[in-house]
Amino acid sequence: MLELLSNRQMAKADAMTIETGLSGTELMENAGLAVFATLSQLFPAPSPVLILCGPGNNGGDGLVVARHLASQGREVQLVILGGRQAVRGEAKAMLAQWHGDVSPFSERLIEKADVIVDALFGAGLNRAIEGEAAQMITAVNASGKPVVSVDIPSGVSGDTGAVCGTAIKAHRTVTFFRRKPGHVLLPGRMFCGGVHLADIGIQSEVLKTITPAAYLNGPALWQQRLPIPDAMAHKYRRGHVAVASGPAAHTGAARLAARAALRSGAGLVTLVVPQDAVTVAAAQLTAIMIRPRSRRVALHDVLGDPRLDCAVIGPGFSGGLPGRKTQDEVLGAVATAVALVLDADALTAFEAEPETLFAALRKREATTVLTPHAGEFARLFGALADHDKLTAARAAAQMSGAIVVYKGADTVIAAPDGRAVINANAPAWLATAGAGDVLAGIIAGLMAQGMAGFEAACAAVWLHGEAANRFGPGLIAEDLPEQLPQVLRELLQPTE
Repeated sequence: MLELLSNRQMAKADAMTIETGLSGTELMENAGLAVFATLSQLFPAPSPVLILCGPGNNGGDGLVVARHLASQGREVQLVILGGRQAVRGEAKAMLAQWHGDVSPFSERLIEKADVIVDALFGAGLNRAIEGEAAQMITAVNASGKPVVSVDIPSGVSGDTGAVCGTAIKAHRTVTFFRRKPGHVLLPGRMFCGGVHLADIGIQSEVLKTITPAAYLNGPALWQQRLPIPDAMAHKYRRGHVAVASGPAAHTGAARLAARAALRSGAGLVTLVVPQDAVTVAAAQLTAIMIRPRSRRVALHDVLGDPRLDCAVIGPGFSGGLPGRKTQDEVLGAVATAVALVLDADALTAFEAEPETLFAALRKREATTVLTPHAGEFARLFGALADHDKLTAARAAAQMSGAIVVYKGADTVIAAPDGRAVINANAPAWLATAGAGDVLAGIIAGLMAQGMAGFEAACAAVWLHGEAANRFGPGLIAEDLPEQLPQVLRELLQPTE
């Protein structure tokens, strides 16, 4: 159930189902019944219900809800945007079965209701809401009354999560067959409340034809590929990660990444530090090895060691180095055969000439993962940042030839082949200095153990969020690696 379907893909699932003999009105009936069941469970008391219907299929679902509530003797007030005459398509069949009144909208109806059903617009909305519809939404949100939305809160785009001018703030959303990107991307996710996924008669077999390329992140996607040491394993077989550090005053970020790589299971982690930072690093580290590097030794020469499996470059790396020097060091690393995680300084060094980096990455055989936050993404990928996050991450991965982890509360992980995963488990307190450095280390630690880059990035993002959830408020970046053992233990140990 982790597949995310675009509006076009969902329409295709409907059409394929109708071709097998289940009519569009039957699908509408099943959708309305699913919302009715959720509403009855959440609000079992015979309280007044206000149902706001649009003229299309979403409104048709709302008409089904109204009919079933009325059949139970519930007090129902029904409003149709544009009136009866505006209803179109299969919703007309549902209107024909409604024998109650249709009221003009007024805020007094909201005052009388204990719960509101939002069936104004579905996920395919692609224009700004205005006029009477905008007035309805504003009044509903201002009332603070609980709202159950049909499919997606009215005003939220199912494809992008964007708000089309204004949107309903729902307490619960009932959607059908599979979620859409708009349920998990921001800001749309903030409007959905709890999302209930309902079965309305569409069979999973249609996914073989639709072939989804976007998924909601979760262990079901990658848990079977997590590296598990066997009884014969030793540290040299569990992967070796190198983390490139900046000078003495800038080692903290690299140390965070190194600690995370070790906690995520890598057998060996080496911090590669400038000569002047050896004492600072040695005073802070124990199990992590230190590799001093003089100014005369290029990073390329260090990372060319065949015993290394993955390297992290970027966290605190520049430390006052000229941009051209940082570029040269990164390009030298790219020329090696080691898998790479590039973050922070390794990305922003190329903001004036990103194609220099991309051209080098596209020639690589080894895996590269880029982990930009929103600011770094905009500096590196320019106009792509103006697109919705899913589209932007996919385009960035194709442009760069690398796996892109576009970070944020709705992190998107995208591969050059078009696969994309949206993460939704990150708590607000994960927005703290150094958290991104820890994420880079987790990705590297998993890759060093042999996990494929895309799956390693997806797993690391989820583990990162789960570790933050385990710790809770007050989290700082140093706390994250220490939560990983318990999270990994639960994922790796078989359930009895």
